[in-house]
Amino acid sequence: QVQVAESGGGLVQAGGSLRLSCAISGRTFSNYNTAWFRQAPGAEREFVAALKWNGLATTYADSVQGRLTIARGNAKDTTYLQMNSLKPDDTVVYYCATEDNRQRNNPSRAPEVYAYWGQGTQVPVSS
Repeated sequence: QVQVAESGGGLVQAGGSLRLSCAISGRTFSNYNTAWFRQAPGAEREFVAALKWNGLATTYADSVQGRLTIARGNAKDTTYLQMNSLKPDDTVVYYCATEDNRQRNNPSRAPEVYAYWGQGTQVPVSS
């Protein structure tokens, strides 16, 4: 079955950087769009960034544009989220997800489109 696993979370100071990784197993990685979402306590899950299945297109939430980068990782079947200039407001749990629609043209920003999710990784940002 498809498994999604995030790693790389941890305490970081405001203004600092952190890279989260997402490993996806159980199917051909390069055929499916992947995305990162985040969720604060008591809030809805929020779209952060998405990567097209072929690695050639990305889309970002306005709130993170220019600070976060999603791309394929160097390790096999991984996606990473590079986060720079972190703010205390970025202190939430980050989730990696992947679609169940093979080679969908435009990665979606809607969480309900994504069929497989990781357990999430916490990113505390200290002020």
